[in-house]
Amino acid sequence: MDEPSGRAVRCSSHLLDRRATSARLDGAGDGGHRGSPGRSRGLTWRHPGGADAPLRRGLGQPWLQQPVRLALRSDRRRFRSRSLMIASDVRLVDHHCHGLLFDALPADEFRLLATESDWLSIDGTETLDSPFGLGIRSRCAPLLGLPRHVSIADYLARRDELGAPEVNRRLMASTGTDVLILDTGFTASDVVSPSSMTVELGIGSAEIVRLERIAEELAPSTTASGFLADFREALQRASASAVGFKSVMAYRTGFDIPDSPFTAAEVEAAAAEWLTGTNPEVGYRLDHRVLLAHVVWEAVALAKPIQFHVGFGDSDVHLHLSDPTRLTGFFRATHASGASFMLLHCYPFIREAGSLAHIFPHVYLDVGLVSHYMGASAGFAVRESLEIAPFHKVLYSSDAYGLAEHYLVSATSWRSAISRIADEWLADDWLTTGEADRIVELVAAGNARRVYELGNHGLDDRVLEARRLDGSR
Repeated sequence: MDEPSGRAVRCSSHLLDRRATSARLDGAGDGGHRGSPGRSRGLTWRHPGGADAPLRRGLGQPWLQQPVRLALRSDRRRFRSRSLMIASDVRLVDHHCHGLLFDALPADEFRLLATESDWLSIDGTETLDSPFGLGIRSRCAPLLGLPRHVSIADYLARRDELGAPEVNRRLMASTGTDVLILDTGFTASDVVSPSSMTVELGIGSAEIVRLERIAEELAPSTTASGFLADFREALQRASASAVGFKSVMAYRTGFDIPDSPFTAAEVEAAAAEWLTGTNPEVGYRLDHRVLLAHVVWEAVALAKPIQFHVGFGDSDVHLHLSDPTRLTGFFRATHASGASFMLLHCYPFIREAGSLAHIFPHVYLDVGLVSHYMGASAGFAVRESLEIAPFHKVLYSSDAYGLAEHYLVSATSWRSAISRIADEWLADDWLTTGEADRIVELVAAGNARRVYELGNHGLDDRVLEARRLDGSR
């Protein structure tokens, strides 16, 4: 049971000095955890002989343990308030996401966009009777003027009444996002472009280009002998406007990249197999093992961030072949290339991704996608991402697609999760409040700004602050 801050605590025959205890606890969320020179980390107690000594755990006096636990719990209440403020104020750079839909959505189309499955639930069950469904009903509903925990049917009716543009504006304004780094390669729905997202929402945007999409668009006009040079030229053109690239190899063959590039002859032979084996009327889908690896190696030469889909995803993902440790040899071979590799989503391979980020200086990770689909359990994913990876290697993303609800639930889940983690670390004196601020900001935005060099693309803090001040936010 918690003891109020400043209450004198009796320990055996000794009394904690009331004033010292009160002063120490009242300062716990201030100087006491900022690493101030000369400040004790523990409670001050009155030694029987008259000297003051720090009250700490592990000193061999069992009677000292209870006051420390009480102090930590008292600190925890104070730190919880502080850490929640940190997480709620920090601005986000969503380093992997997709455009929104601004047209009206029938209820079942909304449901399909709200799951990674290609199918609605069967036997009369509700597709959104899920962790993400709870997030919609508890986090999004109040922003649409509805009671918290309203039914999905009532939520969808209200969404239809307001219209997608208004819903998008309300929910996106509440995410606290400054920059959206948008993957424009998935076009199953009529999501809007990065420039339209900026115009409609007043949020800065940048573009990620899918490597497979470049090859697929090139296919009708190239030949086997010309593929290597034509792809290289198309990649250079795309690079001029993109802050990075993405590979969806996990959806095509699983991770299978050799430690060195293929030869020109091997690429030509693979291109011949792919081009001649595809019906142009059906469309080109890059699924050739050699070419999937080749386009990644070509992107490495441009020394930009390259995103990899990892783990959980649509029904066509090869989950057992999307363990990122399958890329270990490739990462070893590219550690000095200048390219960075961003492991996206990572569930259920979050710890594997964190291990790779720990080992290799150019490997990073996030836990997007599951940040909304896990709902109330998203904190477990966020916690695992911070277990072993250096703090400058973890990024925030939502992997939202089509629905503003993805963005909102991801943002609120991440803020809540990292707040609880910071709260615990502060209460156990693993870091100062200043360090908590710094780590939260790194994950929220700082790492993405640095790795994607957003300042070189007109997306630095000065520009974003000006946008907020002129009222367009």
